[in-house]
Amino acid sequence: MSQPPTKPTDISAIVSWLKLIRVPNLATAIADPLAGFLIVGGFYQYENLPLGGWLAIASSLCLYAGGMVQNDVVDLQIDQTERPHRPLPSKQVSFELAQFVSIGLLLFGVVLACVASVSLRDGAPAVIGVMLTAAICGYNCYAKGTWLGPLFMGGCRALNWSLGMVIAGSASFPLWMIPCGMGVYVMGITLFARDEAGVGRRPQLFAGALIMSIGLLVAGLAPLVSMEVEAANVPHWLVAGRLIAWLALWGVLGVSILIRCVQAIINPVPQRMQSAVGNAIMSLITLDAVLVLAFCGEQWAVSVLALLVWFVLGRRIAAVT
Repeated sequence: MSQPPTKPTDISAIVSWLKLIRVPNLATAIADPLAGFLIVGGFYQYENLPLGGWLAIASSLCLYAGGMVQNDVVDLQIDQTERPHRPLPSKQVSFELAQFVSIGLLLFGVVLACVASVSLRDGAPAVIGVMLTAAICGYNCYAKGTWLGPLFMGGCRALNWSLGMVIAGSASFPLWMIPCGMGVYVMGITLFARDEAGVGRRPQLFAGALIMSIGLLVAGLAPLVSMEVEAANVPHWLVAGRLIAWLALWGVLGVSILIRCVQAIINPVPQRMQSAVGNAIMSLITLDAVLVLAFCGEQWAVSVLALLVWFVLGRRIAAVT
């Protein structure tokens, strides 16, 4: 007797969805709002995270995952030719289901931001949630592949940081340098990654690396400016005479990121470009942890840094880019 056709196992279906949402990158979606919440909230001692912090993380996770699924839904025709192994073109995941899930996740992410607004009696989290959703949809549906693409992607990262910040409270001017700098940094990554699957163009790669450098500089100056203007959120860890050590740490991290970029510029082959982009994305977690270290101390910094475990293990399942 002939055997009936085999159906995908539950495990393979789960793996397909993990690939679709790019599970390693979700760790960065947690790190950004968590870092923003901790810094603005002034969490100097390790303690249980309040409801606002969890709402920021949950909203960010839903919006990021929804954006990743929507990205593949929009790119289905391109992926059928260039990336036929992806879950949608290989029919490991139903196109209609993916479409429904992407819309549901995006809507639920906005709802969670609105819940934060209601609980805080402040409309800022809802506004940021709506803006972030609009930026995600704008990138996926219109800006991707255009000169606006890096701008939209950088805006998504800056708004993701801002979501945690506004839920925590009112942030002083120097602290807003952080989401601006991290947004510019991601703009550079997006530009750098434009041709990662083919032969890279050196002027574009150089421009991407330069923009990344500017973003790192802006974000790295935030603790120093906070100390100078005596803002409400003084860098708690730095006031004990650790400024030089922190600047060295930030500098070493920045140089390690840019060295990979320089290697790719010298020899712009896919392997080196993808390695540089993957390292730059992974470093988002480390950068967030180092910023948290400046304002909140070692314990919270280690908590953020622990998300690297998620990223590294997740990368064994799904590609980062």
